[in-house]
Amino acid sequence: MAQHVLIIGGVALGPKAACRYKRLQPDGHVTMIDQGSYISYGGCGIPYFVSGDVGSMDALRQTSAHVIRDPEFFEKMRGVEVLTQTRALSINRQQKSVTVENTVSGEKRDLPYDKLVIATGSSPKIPPIPGHDLKNVSTVTCLEAAQAVQSACAARKIQHAVIVGGGFIGLEMAAALADQWGIQTTIIEVLDHLLPAQLSPNLAQMVRHDLEELGITVLTGEKVTELKGKDGAVCQLITDKRTLDADYVIFSVGVTPNSQIAADAGLVCHPRGGIVVNSHMQTSDPDIYAGGDCVVLRNLISGEQSYLPLGSLANRQGRVIATNLAGGDDVFEGMVGTWCVKLNKMNACGTGLTLVQARRAGFDAVAVSMEQLDRAHFYPEKNMMSLEVVVDKPSRRVLGMQGFCVDGIALKARIDAVAAMLQFARPTLNDLANLEVAYAPPFAAAMDVVNTVANVADNVLAGRHKVVGAGEFVSMWERRAENHCVVVDGRPAQAGHELAEKYPGLWLTIPMEELAERMHEIPRDRPVALICNSGSRAYDMQLKMRRAGIDSVNSEGGMQAMKKRGQTF
Repeated sequence: MAQHVLIIGGVALGPKAACRYKRLQPDGHVTMIDQGSYISYGGCGIPYFVSGDVGSMDALRQTSAHVIRDPEFFEKMRGVEVLTQTRALSINRQQKSVTVENTVSGEKRDLPYDKLVIATGSSPKIPPIPGHDLKNVSTVTCLEAAQAVQSACAARKIQHAVIVGGGFIGLEMAAALADQWGIQTTIIEVLDHLLPAQLSPNLAQMVRHDLEELGITVLTGEKVTELKGKDGAVCQLITDKRTLDADYVIFSVGVTPNSQIAADAGLVCHPRGGIVVNSHMQTSDPDIYAGGDCVVLRNLISGEQSYLPLGSLANRQGRVIATNLAGGDDVFEGMVGTWCVKLNKMNACGTGLTLVQARRAGFDAVAVSMEQLDRAHFYPEKNMMSLEVVVDKPSRRVLGMQGFCVDGIALKARIDAVAAMLQFARPTLNDLANLEVAYAPPFAAAMDVVNTVANVADNVLAGRHKVVGAGEFVSMWERRAENHCVVVDGRPAQAGHELAEKYPGLWLTIPMEELAERMHEIPRDRPVALICNSGSRAYDMQLKMRRAGIDSVNSEGGMQAMKKRGQTF
């Protein structure tokens, strides 16, 4: 039966739900309102508009056929009534109406509905510190803000930019400002490493080094306390450790779900914000649906209510909502949390839980990382890929995987395969080790890197392989005066010769091929740490040394991981 569907929000989920519903129910009436001037745009593309990779702001608003998705497009091509610059003030569930206000004229009126879709998105957080309201202090979650930043860059008005927050948007914006515009850029993250909700400290250090190679200054474990201005515009940023020049400050410290209008209407919301929905994307009122950045979702691995504001999730949820509005029975069970980010030369990607998240969720988890070529070793074009798998020790269940590589497409392919396993099953290390993936030398090794990381983790859990993370190896080496450790370098002799000369008696170059006849050179009364190029040769050496009565630990990822971290000895 044809009905009137009212949609609050016109950026991602709203347009998807509106168009899908009209295809299924051409006689239905759809009204979509949004408080902004622009609708249906790719907000995740904003950093790439600022960087120049996306040539114009209109490109973020176009269809694949280069048609601008403005109100006229939706009304003429999709049959959807669109009201921009219209803010939803309250929901009256008894009368089934929404009170709205025109943001220009201030006029208020009530819009009726048979079914309501809340797609109000989220709002960027700006800490209430002194000076937060100065000019040239902004966020970059809307097109208007993106245009302001891009225009200031083009006019060469920004000399010192500071990005507050080490999440996705912050890192992408920092790379855009430093690379495209040559702006002196600083990132400040209050926690101890970048991408703290997505990566381990080891992979985060690789991200940091990649950005620092672009000339970006990265400050972690530091809190912004005040912004100072001159003539009404920001000129300095003060942290708990220093004062920085700053003529443009961008806050990227996360977002808050816009769920207050739902809470005020008596709909069930999460205590920390976000509308609670069932698998049909219905709220606690069956005539009201919600999705996108304003809802919380079930994490399919931990079972907990989680918040992940991603346009990809919003679009899929919009289709589910529209199908159900039209009388269907589609479901959206939850998410595992899959993401990717383009940095400087490198790319990071992940799915599922990190080690910290897994332990917080109650798993007895361990993380194992490794380095391997993304293609056959004999193929001329290849790159080293870092992968870290998170596993529940008692059940051997795979809980997540994160990675880092110069080839973002190759990395994303591996992470996507694992994401599919996590979403629809409870995969174990055995499943991952035997995951069938496409093989040809230009694309992968015969034993793919995603299979190998499972095998490495299997050896670690079985006690055959004793490892330390790259950061732990560095710490062990830096404390060598206390712990009297010795490093055995299993690379070919010429590779480790310089370090052996620099640290005589502490850094021993013993290639794997020479281990049997030189085993006597390795002390048995001191801690021994093994290292090679990627970790695989050192593992073979560890097994042989153990049979000879010598205990050791192997540095995960070897010198390849050290290189990506920017570590020198």
